[in-house]
Order: sequence, then structure tokens, then C-alpha cells
Amino acid sequence: MITKFIKRILRRDPMIKHTQANNTGVPKRIPKKSHRIDPHLLSKNAVKVTDTLQEAGYEAFIVGGAVRDLVLGIGPKDFDVATNATPDQVQRLFRKARLIGRRFQIVHVTFFGKGHPEIIEVSTFRAWLDNAGDHVAESGRILRDNVWGSQGEDAARRDFTINAMYYDPASETILDYHGGMIDMQKKTLRMIGNPTKRYREDPVRMLRAIRFAAKTGFTLDSETRAPIAELGELLQDVPSARIFDEILKLLMSGYSWAAIQGLRNAGLHHGLLPLLDHILDNSEASKGANDFVKLALANTDQRIQSGKSVSAGFLFATLLWPDLLKNWKANISKGMANIPALHDAMDDTIATQSSGMTIQRRFESDMREIWSMQPRFEKRVGRYPYRLIESPRFRAGYDFMLLRCATGEQNPALGEWWTSFIAADPTVQEELMASAKNELGSAANAPAKRRRRKKPKSDTPSEPTPV
Repeated sequence: MITKFIKRILRRDPMIKHTQANNTGVPKRIPKKSHRIDPHLLSKNAVKVTDTLQEAGYEAFIVGGAVRDLVLGIGPKDFDVATNATPDQVQRLFRKARLIGRRFQIVHVTFFGKGHPEIIEVSTFRAWLDNAGDHVAESGRILRDNVWGSQGEDAARRDFTINAMYYDPASETILDYHGGMIDMQKKTLRMIGNPTKRYREDPVRMLRAIRFAAKTGFTLDSETRAPIAELGELLQDVPSARIFDEILKLLMSGYSWAAIQGLRNAGLHHGLLPLLDHILDNSEASKGANDFVKLALANTDQRIQSGKSVSAGFLFATLLWPDLLKNWKANISKGMANIPALHDAMDDTIATQSSGMTIQRRFESDMREIWSMQPRFEKRVGRYPYRLIESPRFRAGYDFMLLRCATGEQNPALGEWWTSFIAADPTVQEELMASAKNELGSAANAPAKRRRRKKPKSDTPSEPTPV
């Protein structure tokens, strides 16, 4: 005990000590019998981080969405830790730790185990920035955020009450500064402080509000919802990379369709994904696109809720497919050959999307490969099927093709053929290819239609199917 006390005195940062007097309130202490967090849902590595920091004389708590999910009885995917130790002090305590970020400096502590590496994100308590000068833009958006403060200030700086609770694994106690537990009982999502000011500080909070509401099923507090429609244009000033990260989280939340509906209801869908305008269009003309995307999102939500992995490249490929299909058909109607028409349509579709939210190149590469594979599923003779199966992204392309079959865009018999081919032994595979060849031969040997002299192109040419 004496050693811990000495360490606490010697290691505490002078600036942190100074700001402790600026605490914005006394938190409500919620014991285990009230919050009923299951310790088995905790990450052992997150607990190790808080223990290490506390043993070194610092305050350390699991914070944010992880606490929210723990209270809801959900195992968090990610664990964040908040502390009064500065980033440099945190980094010195862990071997596998690195500083990241400029605007908002944090420490990533990495743990390697049997599965994938786990990263625990450690942030230092942030201070108020009302008089921070060049830290805040004229619009109110925070530009730099590396001013350390007390836990009370840090809690007031967080976005929603349900994300501003601090959990100490050692004492199994929650510190609640802003009535987050009460809001959880009421199933209400409420912004801390003045919502308009908070959205101006960070416009991405508007997207987060929609995502949390969809994921939790909570209702946005009226004061929290009211400014969103008027402030949506502030998202145009947010770096594209941040918008992309938030949209990806929204689509990977396990409740993507509910989240997209929330975007529409809040008036935030315009300009983020051009396809969202079409997805949310209830007209008869958009029915095919809607059916395809709804099925894709439903499959994605089901996989995520079952704990299975999902490819972001596959997801964006499905979201943009209706636009690509329209461009592909338009190119063919202009006289372009099938494959060049497809590749030209890819370029046009991605370029149009980039005018709103730029998709990262690594995902763009996956999307192009999935799209390029679609005409190849038609070639079911010779070495073509074997070569296609050897493609690194074959499974994604195959699943994509099955979606097209499920919505009637592609002949379901094609999906059945490939499903049988994948599971068959070499002898049966040869038989399947022979049957496919016979089908093609029958079509080729059908009585040839009498060729007619080509008529001049009309103003409204029919649209051939590009497969």
C-alpha cells in the first residue's frame, strides 16, 4: 500500500493534478448489484491495461460504448480505456504501445494471442476547449484536442449520456456523471450539453446518433434530434476518411437497414452514398435496386449478429451494383462490347461515388474484382470454371452472384449449377460441364433467325442484358 501511494504521488502528471480542481460535477457511483455487469464479458486485456495503470498510480477506467454494451448484456467488440496518465506516460508502461493521431492523440496497446491481435485504445482525460483559441474553428468544429483535464471534464466532453459512463473493473463500480443509466432505462439517446454546439464541434456526431439509435433501438431525445436536419451540411467539411469510417461502422453495425432508414428520416443520406437516394426511393422504377440492396443488407446484418465476418468490399459492391448495372447497360446500348462496357461502367460508378464519400482503395480493389467476376460465371466449359474457382475472391464473387439469382436479376439455375459444381468431385464436375455445353449447343443449333437489314437506331433503343 505504501509503495502504491508513493508511486501515485511521484507519477502523477503536474498538469493533471492542476486540472483536478476543475471537475464539472460529482458522479453517481453505481455498484455491481445495480448495474449487474457480467465479468465474463470483459476483455482480459482491457482489465490488464486498467490494472497496470492503477498500479502505476494513475486513474484508469473502461469507458464509452463498451460500458454501454456491458450494461445491456452485450459483449463489446472494442474496449476503450480512459486515464489521467498522458499518452507518453501510458506508452512507457506497455511494450506493445504506439501513439497515434494528431488532432486527438491516443495510445494503442496491442495484445497478441491465439486469435487476432486485440487493440485496447487508451485516451487521456480531455479538458474543456471553450477558450482554446486555435483549437476550435469558426464553425465550432474542434481542430486539435490534446489539452488534458479531469475525469469530470472528460465526461462532459463526450457525446451521449449512455457513452459517458466509466467502469472500474477493480471495484466493479460505474461512475455516471450525466444520468446515462437512467437514460438507458428509458431507452433514450440524449446529447450531453447543447446539441447544436456539440454537433458543430464534431458533425460526425450526427451520424453516430443515427447509428446508436439503430443499434440500441433507443429513441433520440427531441432536443438531440431537432438540430440535425439544419446542420447536416456541416458534414461536407469533415475529412472524407472520417466520413468513410463512420459510414462503414453504420453499415457494419448489424442493424444497417434500420440505420439507413434513420439517415433518411434525419435528412442525412444525400451526398454520402449516391445510391442511398435510390435505395430509399419507393417508386416502381427503383424496386429492383431496392430488393437487391435490402437482401444484401439483411444478409450482412444476419452475419454480423451471428458473430461472423463481413467483407467491407463486398458490402460496398452490393450497394453500388444497381448504379453500375445501369451504367453497364447504357454502355452496351451505345455499341460497346460486353466486357469493356463493364469496366467503363466500373470507372463511372466509382467516380460518381467519389463526389460524395471516397471509398478506400483496398476496398475498391475488392469491389472491382467481384464485379469483374460476374460475366465469368456464364463460362461453364473447358478450363474456365476451374480458373474461376482459383481466384482469391471467388467466394465473394459467388455469393454476389447468388444475390443476383435470389432477386431474379440472374437465372437461379446458374446459381444452382455453381453450387453443385463447388461441392462435386472431379467426375461429377465433368458431367456438369458437359450438361452446360449441351445447353449452349442446343441454343447454338436452334434454327437461325433470318437476318434483317439493320434499321437506323431509334431515339429509345432497347436495353440488352449485359450477362
